[in-house]
Formats: sequence, structure tokens, C-alpha cells
Amino acid sequence: MIDPRAIIDPSACLGVNVEIGPWTIIGADVEIGDNCRIASHVIVKGPTRIGARNRIYQFSSIGEDTPAMSYQGEPTRLEIGEDNVFREGVTVHRGTAQDRGETRIGNHCLLMAYVHVGHDCVLGDHVIMANNSAVSGHCVVGDHANFGGYAGVPQHRNVGAYSHIAGMSLVLKDIPAYMTVMGNPASAIGLNVEGMRRRGYSQELINALRDAHRVVYRQGRTVEEACLELETKATVVPEVALFVESIRASRWGIVRTRRDSETPDR
Repeated sequence: MIDPRAIIDPSACLGVNVEIGPWTIIGADVEIGDNCRIASHVIVKGPTRIGARNRIYQFSSIGEDTPAMSYQGEPTRLEIGEDNVFREGVTVHRGTAQDRGETRIGNHCLLMAYVHVGHDCVLGDHVIMANNSAVSGHCVVGDHANFGGYAGVPQHRNVGAYSHIAGMSLVLKDIPAYMTVMGNPASAIGLNVEGMRRRGYSQELINALRDAHRVVYRQGRTVEEACLELETKATVVPEVALFVESIRASRWGIVRTRRDSETPDR
């Protein structure tokens, strides 16, 4: 199960049925849960805790410290949940003392080849990041968010739950829940209806979110006016509440449609 050519620090804690390939290095203060499979040529540094049934492919670097200029070697952490897949060449950095001191990845995420997750990021559950996509430091990504290949997100942005970022997009503003965005810079092109259908959303629920989307994006209201109008609907439809909450949580303004992307967020 553990190749004799692997190097494992004596302080590392390994669960049962853990597989570790040759020329992999497991550093100090690393905890690996049961039934994890770690391929060859992987580096895992601590303090890092990896939950059960994760799979890490070759040439990945998990738990390295960040190159951020503010980082001065303070003890920080990486927390990874269960049932995630890290494909070839994925890099995940620990947190910084200047923020939460911890990078966190949820459960059932798929990070495809050469994905990067920067310091102090929080990824929810069931997040999919296609090849070469990346989130810079301090980003928050909601559950079931989906990144196309080469999509990039700068520091401190929020990517809402159930949203989709098209491939090659550069996201400069926050993405509300359930939205689809594309372009450089990314603009809103509508709701992620296909994602909703794949998850079994009823047509009634999709229509409720379409109505909410229309209030925010199609009727010329300010963000605050739109959110106030949606308050009643949000009390009875949790998905609309999530949509509104993700808009109100924005620090950078939300991604707009292409026709008004050049105007300030109101």
C-alpha cells in the first residue's frame, strides 16, 4: 500500500488503507484519512488535514506555503474534506495569517489537471474546476460551482453556488448564485439553467429563479432596489433567497450583462 520509495515524515498520521506511490513526499504535520490514494511524485506539506477517500494524482503539490509577499512563514493550515479528486499537477496553498490562516476545500470536488487554489480560499462541496482554471487568494466558491478550462478569478472575489464560468473567462466581479458568465472580462449571459436541470430542479423552481434574474438584470433597477423587491419571494423559495444573499454579499459589485458592463455597479 505504501511504496518503500516514498518519504514519509514520522509526525505524519495516516489512516487505514492509504496508498502512497513511489517518490512521493509526505511532510510533517500532515494527516491523511482512510482509503486515500496518493500517486507517485506528489508532495504534501503541513499543517494539512486530508479527509477520507481523496485521490491525488501525480505531480500535485498540496499544502505548500504561498508566494504572497505578506506571508512571513507563520503557521497556517490546509483543510480538505472527503471524496475529492486532484488530478495531475494541481497546486493548493495553505492560508496566511493576514486572513483566516486556513485554506479549505469541501467534499466531492473535482480539480482537473493543473488547477490552482490560492491561499485562504474556501471551496464548497461538489465544485468542479476544469484544466488550468485557477482561483487567487481569499476567494470563496459556493457549492456546485463549475469552472471551464483556463477560467481565472482574481483575489477576494466570490463565485456563487451553482454558477458556471465558461472556459477562458476572466472574472473581475462577484458572480451571484445560479449565474452563467463568460468572456474577458466576464459578463453575465443568463442563468445556469442546464446545471439546474441536471440536478433535477422542477420547471416551477427554474421559473422562479428566472423571475428573480429578470428583476436584477432586466428591469433597470439598482441592486438594492432589486433585492428589496425579491425579499418576499425569498422568504418562500430558498433558492431565490440564496440568489439574493449572494448579491448582497458582494464586495466588488456583481458581474453584469455585456451591454452595461462598462457602467459602474449601482
